[in-house]
Amino acid sequence: MSLTDSLRELELLADTAGMSVVGQVTQNVSRIDPATFVGSGKVEEIKDLLLATDTKAVVFDDELSPRHQRELEERFGIDTKVLDRSALILDIFAQHARTREGALQVELAQYEYRLPRLTRAWTHLSRQAGGSGGRGGNGGVGLRGPGETQLEVDQRDINRRISKLKKELLQVREHRKRHRQQRERSGIPLVALVGYTNAGKSSLLKAISGADVYIADQLFATLDPTTRRVDLPGGRQILLTDTVGFIQKLPTTLVAAFRATLEEIAEADLILTVVDSTDINAIRHIETVDDTLAAIEIPPIPRMIVWNKIDAHDTIDDDATLNSHGGDAEYVSQVRVSAHSGEGIAQLLETIDRLLSETQRSLSLIIPYDRGDLVALLHQSATVIKVDNVEEGMRITARIPQAIAAKFTPYRVE
Repeated sequence: MSLTDSLRELELLADTAGMSVVGQVTQNVSRIDPATFVGSGKVEEIKDLLLATDTKAVVFDDELSPRHQRELEERFGIDTKVLDRSALILDIFAQHARTREGALQVELAQYEYRLPRLTRAWTHLSRQAGGSGGRGGNGGVGLRGPGETQLEVDQRDINRRISKLKKELLQVREHRKRHRQQRERSGIPLVALVGYTNAGKSSLLKAISGADVYIADQLFATLDPTTRRVDLPGGRQILLTDTVGFIQKLPTTLVAAFRATLEEIAEADLILTVVDSTDINAIRHIETVDDTLAAIEIPPIPRMIVWNKIDAHDTIDDDATLNSHGGDAEYVSQVRVSAHSGEGIAQLLETIDRLLSETQRSLSLIIPYDRGDLVALLHQSATVIKVDNVEEGMRITARIPQAIAAKFTPYRVE
């Protein structure tokens, strides 16, 4: 992504967070200044711009160290808030988390981000305490001052809160695990929607399932996963789940905090990477999605690209785009759709049906007559090809999804 595109995205993030952008400043540097990130001359230029526009916040497009933030706020003035891209994204997530799970995940990420930056709030008190002894009073022993004591209290409180949040999220993780086990018993295939933020995943989920989901034309409009049951043309049912959108430079604390949610993707039978076909950075967005999925160690699950918003921009070259982005993921198919107009949705569902069938194992089974539950599961979740009644039970030939194939291992015959 070019500098211009990255700054444009940063402006969209700021707008989503409720900020009004009044200007931007760039600088080419051979090395990052250890104290202020940008050079001293650029610091003065930004300070002048802040005064001229009566602005109280500066957002940097890259992650700042705690020292950078502390030094910059001192240079700009105590009333000026210095944020980096990570802090801005965390703020947006905090605004948009609508479920208890989402709120827990965001709160954990915020605390882990803030913990190493705590000293900023107490620097002035520590400085006063450190200089009060001198050669008198405490004889230069360096007793802890009130600022340092308060800092330690804050650190302890935050560490305690982080520990509590992690325990609560572990319970959420166990709850999700039980739900996944239930779903596996049902044998219904899971199809996961992934994509860059604002690619139209929620709109696509609504167009396919008719689900009443929240949709807004802004970054990270939805954070909490939504799953809906969908009927495919061949009669099979699937569970279609929408997940959090990805973005360049997504804070590592957020990726870690949302791991329980993102683990849903690892259990999918098929992954649909939804792409905004109107965006000039579409290929780069696919690479970002690939990189994020690799970071959370998603196994090699079949993936397909869904080019969305073709009603606004229909110039996708099928031959040139499939697997042309240079990433490690291999895409087995692609479909062009418009979640807005409905164009291509029927083809998408047919393609999903076909791809799921191709990942099924063809097995011959003899199911005992007293295992009607297994026969029902085959008719619900597999493709039954042939049924014969024999002395031992029902002899069935079927194509079975990998997710439930192990259940039928004891009943396999040559």
